[in-house]
Amino acid sequence: MRTVYVNGDYLPETEAKISIFDRAFLMADGVYEVTSVLGGKLIDFAGHLTRLERSLNELDMKKPAAFDDLLEIHRELVRVNEIEDGLVYLQVTRGSDGDRDFVFPDPETTEPTLVLFTQSKPGLANSPQAGKGLKIISIDDLRWGRRDIKTVQLLYPSMGKMMAKKAGCDDAWMIEDGHVTEGTSNNAYIVKGNKIITRQLSNDILHGITRAAVLRFAREAQMEVEERPFTIDEAKAADEGFITSASAFVMPVVEIDGQTLGDGAPGPVARRLREIYLDESLKTAV
Repeated sequence: MRTVYVNGDYLPETEAKISIFDRAFLMADGVYEVTSVLGGKLIDFAGHLTRLERSLNELDMKKPAAFDDLLEIHRELVRVNEIEDGLVYLQVTRGSDGDRDFVFPDPETTEPTLVLFTQSKPGLANSPQAGKGLKIISIDDLRWGRRDIKTVQLLYPSMGKMMAKKAGCDDAWMIEDGHVTEGTSNNAYIVKGNKIITRQLSNDILHGITRAAVLRFAREAQMEVEERPFTIDEAKAADEGFITSASAFVMPVVEIDGQTLGDGAPGPVARRLREIYLDESLKTAV
């Protein structure tokens, strides 16, 4: 049985409770972060904490009282749950004032809800999928306009995952005005002529922590990077593709809407970036 964290207390997961009036439950009024754990250490923790603070600010949500203790809380959960490889999930909500209303509760009298739990995933960095690559489909992007805020409004991305599964594929890339925005839970990239192409940061996509690290490492390795929108037709004609996320790291894409990329195997750029990312991130893990 896992130990979880709820509003200052470490509890057995079966004893963890929050109010039925919590605004995350009623309004999807919450934000979250997921930090990977490799070898018992947290990957890119500082980046996740910075993005969490930005998400809270963008939604005018008060920081939880334990905000400055989040590293200690993460480490304690990793320790007590004996996580060697896995994930730490963190969620902050606007809390509850004991009833339902569209109007925000008074932040002076209503404390945010803070919840954390772990997921054990042995061999997370050695996923067999990295050797095979992902098959994806394209779907319309029907999400709200502030995708740069990491909110718990994940119904449509979840539906996208299920559309892909129904089609016998692994994931979906979302399309708006003919251009790829991002994957259901990841940032999207193509490679053409050794040039890495990915959509630039804006309100249209999540500002991925893994994305930032991977692009930095790519430039340090003298790889050419172009940040711009690309069409789904460009993607289907690319030499290779890949995604990045905190839990998948760098994962190759080998097929889009039934169109094989390159020779149908993970490409050299994606393979090399995955290797670099894992090597470099472990050096700075906490």
